[in-house]
Amino acid sequence: MAATAAPAGAPVTLVDGYVPVIDLTGARSGDPRRRAEVAEAIDRTCRSSGFLVIVGHGVPEHAIAEMYRATREFFALPQHLKAAHLADPADPLMRGFGRSGSLAASNEDASVESERALPDVSETFTVNRLGEPEGARSLPADAEPGLRTPNPWPALPGFAEAYRGYYAEMERLAGELMRLFALGLGLPEDWFEDKIDQHMTNLTANYYPAQPVPPAPGQLRKGEHSDWGSLTILYQDNGTGGLQVLDRTGDRWLDVPVVEGSFIVNIGDLMAIWTNDAWVSTVHRVVNPPREEAHNERYSVPFFHQPNYDALIECIATCTDEDNPPRHAPVRSGPYIMGKFDRAYGN
Repeated sequence: MAATAAPAGAPVTLVDGYVPVIDLTGARSGDPRRRAEVAEAIDRTCRSSGFLVIVGHGVPEHAIAEMYRATREFFALPQHLKAAHLADPADPLMRGFGRSGSLAASNEDASVESERALPDVSETFTVNRLGEPEGARSLPADAEPGLRTPNPWPALPGFAEAYRGYYAEMERLAGELMRLFALGLGLPEDWFEDKIDQHMTNLTANYYPAQPVPPAPGQLRKGEHSDWGSLTILYQDNGTGGLQVLDRTGDRWLDVPVVEGSFIVNIGDLMAIWTNDAWVSTVHRVVNPPREEAHNERYSVPFFHQPNYDALIECIATCTDEDNPPRHAPVRSGPYIMGKFDRAYGN
């Protein structure tokens, strides 16, 4: 399915379903009525699956193509050259080439020892605005010093430029989605602005190599988990062995559709705290390819939007009343995300 934008006045939800396809074109037009329609569609989806596919997002094709080219070039390097960019053990956010770990171990009810016995079958490369000079200066003085670890850019032609350009596009898109989130929740459109204006977001490239030898029983490309922050914007290619979400009954895993030119958006745990669980931080995973296609590689690149280090995440006033008191204790964004990384990767 091509990700062509719908004409003005066309339906916002292009394909209905558990993970619907929603067109942002109307919201980007500036028409308040169309923005409200898109926000309502997003709100409805976030109350059911917490996952949607977006088209009409305005991210230039060349920014995506350059990021994808750079990603493939990095992971094609010999292992010793990738290992030269191994994440610094002092970095709580694991920038650089990823250490082995298990996202499933980050779940609050996970047995860390047993989950880490089945590490994810993937490699990662991560950068963060905090690894750039201006981003590092935005942290409060008492923040963990390792958060200022510089991004370890590979010496590949155009790599840093491609990633910085793509990161800037994701910042823009995440800001627009957060404004639509606010509208969907009955808040002023700028309600989240001062909580995300110095965000601490990881952009992570996932490389899922071919599997000539079958993984261990129960071992996946990414173990089942929920994301940790406010929202995730995911680019994925059409390689086999893809993303699945767990339905609300907890009985079925559903494939997330691959739509050319689109992004997948899902909310994370902090947005569930903000909305008092009205919006769902859905468990998902990345499965292995069938054995007849085990020679195929796959790439995906999530932008894990994380609010400001000092942002206090507590129940939004429009999401609680006398019959529905706050269900979660308030948390601060920075310490929360560092705790999740510690469980998943043992920093």
